[in-house]
Amino acid sequence: MIKWFKRKNKKGKPALESDTGIREDLVQDQEGPTQEEIIPDLTSIPPAESFHAEEMDERIDETEEEPSPPSADESAPGEGTDIPSLEPAVQEMEPEGETEREEKRYFKRLRERLHKTREQFSDRMDRLVLGRKTIDLDLLDELEEVLITSDLGVHTTQLLLQKVTEKIKRKELKDPQKLRDQLREEISGILSRTITPLDFRADHPFVVMVIGVNGVGKTTTIGKLAHQLKEQGLKVMLVAGDTFRAAAVEQLSLWGERAGVPVVKQKSGSDPSAVAFDAMDAAVSRDADVVLMDTAGRMHTKVNLMEELKKVQRTINKKMPAAPHEIFLVLDASTGQNALSQARLFKESIGLTGLILTKLDGTAKGGIVVAICDELQVPVRYIGIGEGMEDLRPFDAEEFARALF
Repeated sequence: MIKWFKRKNKKGKPALESDTGIREDLVQDQEGPTQEEIIPDLTSIPPAESFHAEEMDERIDETEEEPSPPSADESAPGEGTDIPSLEPAVQEMEPEGETEREEKRYFKRLRERLHKTREQFSDRMDRLVLGRKTIDLDLLDELEEVLITSDLGVHTTQLLLQKVTEKIKRKELKDPQKLRDQLREEISGILSRTITPLDFRADHPFVVMVIGVNGVGKTTTIGKLAHQLKEQGLKVMLVAGDTFRAAAVEQLSLWGERAGVPVVKQKSGSDPSAVAFDAMDAAVSRDADVVLMDTAGRMHTKVNLMEELKKVQRTINKKMPAAPHEIFLVLDASTGQNALSQARLFKESIGLTGLILTKLDGTAKGGIVVAICDELQVPVRYIGIGEGMEDLRPFDAEEFARALF
C-alpha cells in the first residue's frame, strides 16, 4: 500500500497542502514518514460498495507502524473488551451466605417462640445445678421432677435418667454443670431417631391426608404448607374434605386464594368420600404434583367418626393404590399429655406417618414433642411457631433441642 502511495510522487504531482496551509514539500527533508505516506489520497479510494473488509485489513496491516503508548482513554477497557467477570463467583457465594443468615434468623425466632417452654425446662435446670459440686441422688430426684413437669412424660423421663446414670457410673459425667449438655444431646438423639426422609416428589401425584381433632389448626396448617410447596416449584391442589364444620370449605378456599392454588370442593354436608373420589380424578387431569386433603375434626374417642376417616382412606387407595402417601396428624402442643393420647389412638386406628405440632409459641408444654417421638416412634414433620405464613417450619431435631436449652 505504501508503494501505491509513493507512485503519486514519482509522477511529479504537486504536493498537497495541509489544513494549516503548509506545503508538504517543505517537510520532505524531515525524518520519519511523510504525511503522504500516512494519509492516503481519499479521491483514489474505491466506493464503499466495492471496498471489502478483507482488503482494508490487509492494507492496515501493511501500513501499521509501531504502536504509540495508549492514551488514558484508550487504555481504559471498552465496551467490547472481554474482561473476566467476578459476578458468577459473587452469585455463587451469595446463596450460601443468604442460607446461613436465614438459618440464624430462623433459630433466633425459634428460640424466642419457645421461651415459655425453655423457662419451664432449661431455666429450672440451671437453678437446679447452681452451686452443686457433685451429681448425687438428691440432684437426680429433683431432675426427675423437672422433666416430668415439663411434659416429657414418665417413660421419656426414666429413659433420660437411665442414660445419665450410665454416664455417671462410667465416670464420663461428673460435673453437674455439664448435665445440661448431656441432656440436650440425649433429647436430640430421641428426636432424630424417628426422622425419615420426606420427598413430595416421590410419586405423582403425592397425596397427603391431614387429620386431627377440632381446633388444632388443620385448615390453617394446610394453607401454609401449600404456600411453601408452591414456593418450591410444586403444583399443589387442595381438597376440602371437611364438609361437616360450618364455613370450613370457605376457609380452605380463602387459603387456596392466598397460596395461589386450586381447591376441589363440594357443598357443605357432602360425603367426604365422594369429595375424595372426585379429587383424585381432578388431580390426574390437572397434573397436580401434591394433593393436600383437609378432613373434618373429630375426637379420637368417637368410633363412628374414626370409621368415616377410614372410609376416606380406602376411597383414595382404590383410586390410587399407593395413596395416601402420607397421613399427617396435627396436634395442639398446648394440650400437653392429651396430645400424646390423641396421637396414640389415631395411630392405632388409622396409622400415622408424620406429626405437625402447632401453637408451640404460646405454651410451656413444648416438651411433649420429645415424649411423642419417644413413645410413638412417629416423626415430627413440621412445627408451628406463629401466625405468619412462614411460621410453619420443617422440624429440625438438633435445632429444636438447642432451642429448648
